[in-house]
Amino acid sequence: MPEHGAVLGRATLLSPTTVWTQSGGAAGALAGERTPRVCLDAGGTTIGPLVGEPRWGEGGALGLQFVEVSLEQGRRILSLLDDAVLRGGAEPEASPRPVLEEVTGSERIESILTVISAMNNRGVLRRPGRTVRVMLERMDAARSLLHWRCDEPGVEWGEPPYDIEVVGYNSAYRMRLAGPIARGGWLVTPLPERLWRVRHRWHRRVPAPPKLRARFDHPLWKELGRKEREVVDLSFSGLALRGEPDDLMFPGLFLPLEVERADGECFYLSGEVRHVSSARSDGGRVVGLEIRPRTERDAVLWTGLVSQALSPSARSSEDFLAPLWELYSASGSIHRASGSAEHFDALRRSFFDLGRHAARLPQLFCQTVWPSERGVEASLSSMKPYRHSWLLHQLSQRPAQPDHAPQVPGRILSDTYLRTLEHAQSDPELRWVLCYAESSVPWVDRTHVRFARRMQDGGQSLVMPLRMMTAHCEEPSGQPVGELEIGAATIGEKYLLAGELTRTRPACYVEALDFTRERLDLWSVARVWQGEGLERERRILVARREGIPIAALVLELGHPGTSLVGLLDAARLVSLAPEGRDAYVALLDEARRWYALRGRTSFLYLCEDDGDYAEAARLHDDPSARPCLWIIAASLVPEFLEHLHEQSVGRANNAFPS
Repeated sequence: MPEHGAVLGRATLLSPTTVWTQSGGAAGALAGERTPRVCLDAGGTTIGPLVGEPRWGEGGALGLQFVEVSLEQGRRILSLLDDAVLRGGAEPEASPRPVLEEVTGSERIESILTVISAMNNRGVLRRPGRTVRVMLERMDAARSLLHWRCDEPGVEWGEPPYDIEVVGYNSAYRMRLAGPIARGGWLVTPLPERLWRVRHRWHRRVPAPPKLRARFDHPLWKELGRKEREVVDLSFSGLALRGEPDDLMFPGLFLPLEVERADGECFYLSGEVRHVSSARSDGGRVVGLEIRPRTERDAVLWTGLVSQALSPSARSSEDFLAPLWELYSASGSIHRASGSAEHFDALRRSFFDLGRHAARLPQLFCQTVWPSERGVEASLSSMKPYRHSWLLHQLSQRPAQPDHAPQVPGRILSDTYLRTLEHAQSDPELRWVLCYAESSVPWVDRTHVRFARRMQDGGQSLVMPLRMMTAHCEEPSGQPVGELEIGAATIGEKYLLAGELTRTRPACYVEALDFTRERLDLWSVARVWQGEGLERERRILVARREGIPIAALVLELGHPGTSLVGLLDAARLVSLAPEGRDAYVALLDEARRWYALRGRTSFLYLCEDDGDYAEAARLHDDPSARPCLWIIAASLVPEFLEHLHEQSVGRANNAFPS
């Protein structure tokens, strides 16, 4: 402090807006000072005086939030930090710790390296003092051999063992390879015994589309003028700019952006600088920002732009509704779902109406298609029916391959999944992804079921067998209600139901399906859907005997067209007493009346027990089917996408029978 001649301490964190120090006893010099003035002293170079507002931290830490730092002072602080980093006296603000996994087991290692070989992904050989670009040219599965090619002519491989890193879907894989000494530009090695998978980002990042530009004014120094910079790469949660020497960017800076596409369409983002690279020879830097759209319109434009960049072969469905309907018809989905010729026209009408509406609601829906000269080759839908969960459904694929199919087998399904799931990842509220999957289908078993079972020890995934039964509203059981009284659940009975579900169901089931006490009525979700002119409702009825609740019926309603099989027009039964199942048939008859009043001719009953009352209740299902409820936590989605990539790309037989 120049007025007092006091030294507050050595700076531990510094930027043009903030300095922190472990002040010790010198902090007393700030007593009574609301905006003290300080100078930064760096080996004889002094910057200041700077005016700051004190901030107090733990363990005697003292911070100053600088006020009105001049352009020249800011430039000198950033220059000081650059010099300190080069000398090793300072470190840039740390990035999040990467996700690390040791991969063992020859089957999975072979699967991962098959994908990398099929995709022609580049890699690097790390040698003391330098790296060499390499490519996994071929994997000989029969002999468990890897054929590597050096991409730098005339460069030597060096002596074994070889430390190589190759890139997968969203992770890097490191391995140490034994083997003979390389000959020329080629190296043949056996499969490694283990891989180390490293993932640095939650969202996959890809090169930005051509001519994507960002404009901004520096929030601290307006005199720098309006800047326009090229967007280098992007993801749902961030982007990188190609910065210039005088942009004066630093981590923690909040930066409003105007982004312009190649077609001239503009939208607006709020950004925070998270990383600034070291200066290149021309003084330029790459500036990484975490972003969020400012308005709903901005969110729609940003989501569409990023989705197309991430999965250029896949599309959203609004321009492909007719070919998509034809795909469903060819696959048999519509025939099974419609149930009768009378219902067919209504189902088709609601499908097209919702398809056009859903294209404007990316916060609730995503319909991905993979188009070709034949129409639509594959499709996967998702929607947000619960507060923190996205539901996958309606996976369909056309048999055989189109004339212009991707050279790499499995890309059609992989691209379709990636676009759909990465769309869900863009939702900041995402906590769970779920689906009702047919586990007897080999593709579903290999991808969904095996992955969830591999991860279920931590309580972050679930594979729960159930029966998906159809109940027709005009087909009541005909059995008398007897002494049962059926009515809307009271607050106390709702709490009783929530407690019973918490006691008898896994925690991820309760959270993902909004069966917590706070979200049991689904009010917040229903308000969002209804605000967009869509039906969404949950009603809870209770069967009582002599005034004592013995069983609960959970009824859900979704807008027509959201699912060909009516996944949101679904009922569940929960026993609240030992004799609760005695009321199940009567409750299902009450469900028939409830759905009929809302214009439905049938509904799904999601049976989570043995269903020994199905015949009496006149429920219908396919006895050969083996459906299950599949749930994974949002934190596992990047790993699931990696797993999907491993299980699809490079495999010749990935057909999914719809």
